[in-house]
Amino acid sequence: MRAYLLLAMFVTSIASAGWSDYEEDRDLELDAAGIDTLSILSGPGSMDVRGVAGLDKIEVEARIVVQRKDDADAQQYLQKNMKLSLQRDGNVATLEAQFDARLFGARGDAYIVLDVRVPRGMAVDINDSSGSIDVADTEGDVSIDDGSGSIEVRNVANLKIDDGSGSITVADASGDVSIVDGSGSITVRHVGGSVTLDDGSGSMKVSDVENDLVIVDDGSGGLSISDVRGRVDQET
Repeated sequence: MRAYLLLAMFVTSIASAGWSDYEEDRDLELDAAGIDTLSILSGPGSMDVRGVAGLDKIEVEARIVVQRKDDADAQQYLQKNMKLSLQRDGNVATLEAQFDARLFGARGDAYIVLDVRVPRGMAVDINDSSGSIDVADTEGDVSIDDGSGSIEVRNVANLKIDDGSGSITVADASGDVSIVDGSGSITVRHVGGSVTLDDGSGSMKVSDVENDLVIVDDGSGGLSISDVRGRVDQET
């Protein structure tokens, strides 16, 4: 019986080790002089983008997670499949943080958690496959093309969002806001320009808009509108 228990414990230990995740942190940095736009190409994983007053560079902290892989297998997987770089081309910087789509999933799930800091006033263009996105205090124009995951944006200038699914919350945009959304709730408040919404499904709540509100399609879900000081145009 004792031998059986020891064997069972040994087998359990091996199984647990086989299911552990590999984690690695990497930092990227780029002088921001002459750069007016940061373009982010990202795969699975959450993203936090912050504008920082007085910052003279772009700073990226990337936490890489490969699920259910030991160190050697995970490092080999990352070497072959991961793309992680921060490069400049003229006045545009490009941050790429994703995995080869042809091979992703074949050897285990992996994702990258991004913590990005940019100088205030820099425009940000995000193309993301999945995972939550949080953008705040950039005070520049922001464009987001997202597959799935929640989106929160605060204290930016003009904002464009094209989203597949997931909740969207926008506050304190000094310019215009345009949102095309497949599904998920939308909350927009404190906008200095106009708001245009095209929604497939999910509730929408809009308040404190300085100029016009145009609703191209409200799909299905509740609609709440308050304190719009321009015209309100519901095309459907």
